[in-house]
Amino acid sequence: MMNIVKVDDSNAHVYANLYQGYAAEFSQIVVDKPKANGLFEIYPQLKGSVTGYLLYLDGIPAALTAIDESTPQVYEICDFYVLPCFRKNKVGKRFISSLFERLGGCWEIKQVAGADHAISFWRDVVSDYTLDNYIEDTYQDHKWGTVTRQRFTHVK
Repeated sequence: MMNIVKVDDSNAHVYANLYQGYAAEFSQIVVDKPKANGLFEIYPQLKGSVTGYLLYLDGIPAALTAIDESTPQVYEICDFYVLPCFRKNKVGKRFISSLFERLGGCWEIKQVAGADHAISFWRDVVSDYTLDNYIEDTYQDHKWGTVTRQRFTHVK
């Protein structure tokens, strides 16, 4: 059973634990290293306009996402990670599509250069979700360098 919960004080430690796998997986692409304690810094922090969500499958934490709502109903997916052992049966696609449905609004998703698997994943998800009614471009992001970006507006 799929259960999506918002990150709060009661489960922030679960998000932080899963985030370490995400950060390690992307560390080579974004040239990030852990701190002296062996842990990667969580970026962005889940505060202000950034909300975290966890996906549980049969009670087991399986995925995370951080979504920035910079202005009302305008969202950017900052982080998205499905544990490798759960990367089957369209788990990630079902997780994020459920959040698209729940939140509505306008969406932006960016992938850094070199994250070819992420680019393919997001193209597939957004193409299916919007029936190909989205915009994709490549541009120079001030923090991440060359990024591929998909944008769309949720239609109910």
